[in-house]
Amino acid sequence: MTFSDFKIITVNSVVKRLVWVMSLSLFLMLNVTVAQAADKKIHIKFATLAPEGSTWMKEMHRLDKEVQEATGGSVALKFYAGGVSGDEMDVIRKMRIGQIHAAGFTGVGLGEILPEVRVLDLPFLFENDRQVEHIYEAMDDYFSKKFAEKGYVLLGWVPVGWVHFFSKYEIRTIDDLKKTKSWMWEGDPLAQEAYSVLNVKPFPLSVTDVLMSLQTGMIDTVYTSPVGALALQWFSKVNYMSGIRMGNSTGAVLMTKEQYERVPPENRKQVLDISRRILKDLIRKTQDENAKSIDAMMKSGLRPAALPVVSEVEKFHQAGASIRQNLTGKLFSKELLDKVLSHLKEVR
Repeated sequence: MTFSDFKIITVNSVVKRLVWVMSLSLFLMLNVTVAQAADKKIHIKFATLAPEGSTWMKEMHRLDKEVQEATGGSVALKFYAGGVSGDEMDVIRKMRIGQIHAAGFTGVGLGEILPEVRVLDLPFLFENDRQVEHIYEAMDDYFSKKFAEKGYVLLGWVPVGWVHFFSKYEIRTIDDLKKTKSWMWEGDPLAQEAYSVLNVKPFPLSVTDVLMSLQTGMIDTVYTSPVGALALQWFSKVNYMSGIRMGNSTGAVLMTKEQYERVPPENRKQVLDISRRILKDLIRKTQDENAKSIDAMMKSGLRPAALPVVSEVEKFHQAGASIRQNLTGKLFSKELLDKVLSHLKEVR
């Protein structure tokens, strides 16, 4: 090898090393840029008891798609469906420490945050869907402000539907109910008061423990909406759905104010407006889904219990009046109850 050849090899080695160093630097710079872009993207961790494949989750994925499109991909939702984050009490604890940012709640979870919202869950408060929709529209500003004071943004209402008893036995009277092993959502003050007035001794359990408890025979009676009974598969362990409707179960989607304020200011109204619109659509779909759920469960062997006679219906309503009276001043004020009743008169 000549000296000239040695120089050429040396120069080539240096050039190759420079190219390698420059490539590595460019690669690292690109990765830092990608990482910085990823850091700027806001991920909203969203928990729900609703399982994947349900109408609820289909609408939530639609919500995510529209939010990403409207914000240019700077805001996205990450879902934890089917109760994988625990029941509503577990989810609230996780929201308070920032592990979860948003969630769909029934009245039980909403009431843990804002007890007075349980006025909307009172037995026999509503008679039809129109009344339900009217009250949510009339009381929206009031409850939005109250949730904001607690550190949450109300993204929209989604009432769960009319509540029935689902039991292994036909329930037509209060005495029938007393003979059952009835479930009560653990930590729910409204259900506790209702069972107390009805003189029924329930079994307090987390929602996530109900199906197993039905399978083992620990309980034989639950209460929920038809879509809830179908989605959670509770109907498969019972024989009857009560004819009487005990009330209408409230529902809503909340986001922590802290996470909402991490959304870029120019995108916040977009997230809120899209959520409100889609959740309003979901109200109608939930009403339809409840009717379809009843049909599906009946085809699978669930039987409708006969409606109670008039005298028994009156006993249930009297119990409802006592529950309302007993909870006034505890869960909600008389002023709030009067306001709700006043709005109901507008459509009755």
